[in-house]
Amino acid sequence: MIGLANVDDETLGWPGEFMRRLFHNHGLTIVLVGLFLFSIVGQSVAGWLAYNDEQRDHAQSTVSLPEYLVTGDFVESVFENWESEFLQMGVYVLLTAFLHQKGSAESKSLDDDDAVDEDPRSVADRKGVPWPVRHGGFVLTAYEHSLSLALLGLFAVSFLLHAAGGARAYSQDALLHGGEAVSLFGYLATARFWFESFQNWQSEFLSIATVVILSIFLRERGSPESKPVAAPHHQTGEAA
Repeated sequence: MIGLANVDDETLGWPGEFMRRLFHNHGLTIVLVGLFLFSIVGQSVAGWLAYNDEQRDHAQSTVSLPEYLVTGDFVESVFENWESEFLQMGVYVLLTAFLHQKGSAESKSLDDDDAVDEDPRSVADRKGVPWPVRHGGFVLTAYEHSLSLALLGLFAVSFLLHAAGGARAYSQDALLHGGEAVSLFGYLATARFWFESFQNWQSEFLSIATVVILSIFLRERGSPESKPVAAPHHQTGEAA
């Protein structure tokens, strides 16, 4: 395979052709990451301004943007949302492995075997299979569930960071009003922590349930998350 370093600019159409190919092959990731960065920057600046407004209201000193980014308020606000997103996706990946919804594009077929149910051990010699499939054993067993494990692992990390940031913010507020600081585990026992978690979890599960149900009757031409526009409502999954 010829590397990009060995291809002259005229042959490749550099940089226009390279950028076109890059966006064609990875456009979904590029746009989603771009939207994430735009949103996290917006949250950071807006949160910083709101935080300083509250500091002034309580006759406290204001902070710079870099200082705000390590406050409990910011850490808590970021990771309580990440926590719910990773929980939603991890649970969804697991549930769709064995539960069905008739007519939904988000469900596996009710009766037929899907390609995702294929036992990788029967095709370990197939060209191009990932290394864990060729290796077999425990490595393959872990790889078979690596997506849900990764998502739920990210949920666990976000859950702890939400609790850590929340404990700092809760303690700061408590001390300001003559109360006492709490530890991370102490904060886990507060109603505030679970209120923050459940208010995010319920919205995430509602949103994914809405997609599952609406995909039975509604369509988006060209999207792999939709059935073909002409597909009957009872058709389950993406198969034509």
